[in-house]
Amino acid sequence: MLKEILTYPFILLVRFYQTAISPFTPSTCRYSPTCSHYTIEALQKHGLFRGGWLAIKRIFSCHPWGGQGYDPVPEKKK
Repeated sequence: MLKEILTYPFILLVRFYQTAISPFTPSTCRYSPTCSHYTIEALQKHGLFRGGWLAIKRIFSCHPWGGQGYDPVPEKKK
C-alpha cells in the first residue's frame, strides 16, 4: 500500500507527459516498450527507488549510440 502511495504522483507525471506532451513531439524512442511505458511498469513492479533507478538508466541510454529493440522491465528479485 505504501509503495502505491509513493509511486502514484510519479505515475501521474508520466501519464501527463504521455497525453499532453508526447503527442506533439516526434516519436524517437529506440526501445519497445517506450521509455514512458517502461517507467510506469518499473514503478509499479519495483517501487519508487528501484523502479525510478531503472527508469533513469533507461532514459539515459535512449540516444543514438545507446541500445535499441525490445527491453522489458526486469522481473522482481525474490
